[in-house]
Amino acid sequence: MEHESFPIGTADILLYLAAAGVAVPLLHRLGMGQVMAFLLIGVLLGPHVAGRLVELAPWLAPLTFKDPHMLERLGGLGVVFLLFMLGLELSLDRLASLRRWLIGLGSLQVGVTAAVIAAIAWAYGNGLAASTLLGLSFALSSTAVVMQLLIEQRRQASEAGRIAFSVLLAQDVAVVPILLLVGLLSGFAAADPWGALAETLVLTALALAAFLLLGPRVLRPLLRLASRAAGRDVLVAAALLLVIGSAGLTASAGASPALGAFVAGVLLAESEFRHTIEADIEPFKGLLLGLFFVTVGADVDPLAILPDLPIVLLSVIGLAAIKAAIVAGLGVALGLALPVALEVGILLGQGGEFALIVVGLAVQAALLAPETARFMVAVVLVSMLASPLLARFGQALAASVRARAGRSSAEPPESAWPAEEADHVVIAGFGRVGRTVAQLFDQAQIAWLALDLDAARVAQERGHARPVYVGDAGRPEILARVRLEAAQALIVTLDQPAAAERTVQAARRVAPRLPIVARARDAEHARKLLELGADAVIPETVEASLQLAGRAFEIMGLPAEEVALRLARERDLLLAPEAG
Repeated sequence: MEHESFPIGTADILLYLAAAGVAVPLLHRLGMGQVMAFLLIGVLLGPHVAGRLVELAPWLAPLTFKDPHMLERLGGLGVVFLLFMLGLELSLDRLASLRRWLIGLGSLQVGVTAAVIAAIAWAYGNGLAASTLLGLSFALSSTAVVMQLLIEQRRQASEAGRIAFSVLLAQDVAVVPILLLVGLLSGFAAADPWGALAETLVLTALALAAFLLLGPRVLRPLLRLASRAAGRDVLVAAALLLVIGSAGLTASAGASPALGAFVAGVLLAESEFRHTIEADIEPFKGLLLGLFFVTVGADVDPLAILPDLPIVLLSVIGLAAIKAAIVAGLGVALGLALPVALEVGILLGQGGEFALIVVGLAVQAALLAPETARFMVAVVLVSMLASPLLARFGQALAASVRARAGRSSAEPPESAWPAEEADHVVIAGFGRVGRTVAQLFDQAQIAWLALDLDAARVAQERGHARPVYVGDAGRPEILARVRLEAAQALIVTLDQPAAAERTVQAARRVAPRLPIVARARDAEHARKLLELGADAVIPETVEASLQLAGRAFEIMGLPAEEVALRLARERDLLLAPEAG
């Protein structure tokens, strides 16, 4: 019986997983960032390098991507997941705080950059339609590349990271009218182009309005139902449905799929499921986004670029210089510090994947000569490959400008961005004991947040505006999402011994020096928790909650007299007849 080989798509996916699990970590240990590693793997294992060598060395066939376009479709989901995760980091209030940069700097950057690049393209003999399309498409940068670089460097919440994200979001919104213009200029639109334009704008507006109006009434109840029904697995499935469904809804209206996913993330940013969804979606986002970078690298044909490499490199440098100069000028005019404006401009200096789409459409419509199109594609791809180098250069240039101006190389205070959790107390478990501890922290005006697996309980507490989230405190990725490493203390009030032990173990991995006060069932359980890393353990008694809070207050340095007064007052309330 003859054995069948793997289908092409399956073989490509297995090769990608092998590269992600083996090659990327090895390259990372050599000092190469993840984005650059995935791009390099795409170049080497793509059809233009390994694919050509297969004829000379057939044994390389299993190490060659045979259908990069299939991987590209999956990689596009990575961008969708990235925008959803970024949306989870921003509530509507936080998004409103960025409106100055999103609407002001973002829209101006797209308009001015498009005009400058279109004028250059016109000067080189391109037609008006082709020059306009090239200007608009090259004005946009790669959201996936830039944001992943910032995340990799843990700089997405820095001032430069916030401004760059605002501009990128404005660019994503600009994709809708640019796509409509592509249709109008290339003749792909309907017989009534203005009618088609109006229809697409109306559909996009309706889709976004439906998200904003119905989202809070639909998304959270759906997630609560999934959480109560069957726990984590069904909740993950529901989260995936929300991401892909929201992207599909806006795509069907003619807008960017990533825009719909971003809006869905924003609507869930203040929900009790935020941290759990982040932890569950992260692996999908990381794998699929890496796949996106691989497909970008697979499109690079070194032999085709080599003859024109000097002019391609000069064009990449010129593109970055134009964008940096425009962003720096506009940013400074809008009140941005020059070092930050320069760093953002250079960070956004690459071309984006959208330019590849526009160039392809322009060639199909005979608006752009094939040889010009090949050159433009080479510039975009090389600029994306050079993005990690551009990011480092921008950061170094910003530091140099600050030093020359006599300022510290550290960034200025980040007052424009609402602070994330810090100097807070994390409470694991929000039953009777957890609620009592939280009340004492409220009275002392100490910030706290709690994790609990009971979705109904969490929904009830959030109805009283309490910062309680659905999440398993025994999972390190959940504790990382609530920024345990920046907390003042962890209070473990879980009544299940195994769950309490898992939580202490996970907390010690995430925050080795964090003070941990834990509730124990008995003396044996208390000894076990101490062995696992708890700093203080309170055996389960009538006064368990009071002792937990009192010990936490002492660790955090409150005066003993104040601690005793607060505990005595709360003890009187708890022991009153109506409290029992």
